[in-house]
Amino acid sequence: MAISQNIRTYFDGQWHDGDRPVMRAADHGAWLGSVVFDGARQFNGKTPDLDAHCARLNRSAEALMLRPTVSVEDMIARTHEGLKGFAPDAAIYIRPMYWGISGDATAIVPQTDETGFTICLEEVPMPPETASITLGYTRFHRPTLDTAVVNAKASCLYPNSARMIAEAQARGFNNALVADAMGNVAETGSTNVFIVRDGEVFTPIPNGTFLAGITRARHIANLRADGITVHECVLSFSDVEQADEVFVSGNMTKIVPVTRIEETEYAIGPITRRARALYWDWAAST
Repeated sequence: MAISQNIRTYFDGQWHDGDRPVMRAADHGAWLGSVVFDGARQFNGKTPDLDAHCARLNRSAEALMLRPTVSVEDMIARTHEGLKGFAPDAAIYIRPMYWGISGDATAIVPQTDETGFTICLEEVPMPPETASITLGYTRFHRPTLDTAVVNAKASCLYPNSARMIAEAQARGFNNALVADAMGNVAETGSTNVFIVRDGEVFTPIPNGTFLAGITRARHIANLRADGITVHECVLSFSDVEQADEVFVSGNMTKIVPVTRIEETEYAIGPITRRARALYWDWAAST
């Protein structure tokens, strides 16, 4: 699925203009879902945390029983090479991917002798500073490691996220606030979540049911360095309802305030604004 029309694709050792086909119909990834990806960003001429995203891609491949074939250093070099095909100030979504090609005798287990690899660069604007979202509840939960590959950024996890979001959207919300298997707050359908209460920040503690995002970690580090207390802890839905502010974080949008969850409304408060300013200041310094 192309997000935009301005795309460059790295495949078979070279860059191609456009949304180039890279996967065959009989590839394990196309047939049985052995696809992992990661997402980074270029904006204002910067690619913050690109190394961390590339490293996570290789860890995700191993979690899905694929053999990563590109070093972090080479992935970064190829990405910067491809970015030269865009305007210097263009906002780009950077998506490297691996997938399985062959299966074992059962066809189910991907073989490690060959792994597909591509990088897709798409020009996608950053959200405006005025952007905000609303969240609704969903009956669907995040899985656990014994039921799904939750320790990878795996494409096979996203149909579950899609039905969470679709359920919330059908009731007029932008996204869903999602529970883990124990009924505590995990994340939204596509981003990590933070709440603010009495000037302190709280976010769900990583418990193996969701990816603790790279951008999430960056916000935590920035806020703590600025003297703001950040707690990683168990959060109930009641905790969120009683919050003073709520914001979400992810690579695509970096930080977006939440103005409503079900019937509870939230102001875009000073901590949310500070977290955003800290992130942009940090990114500019990289």
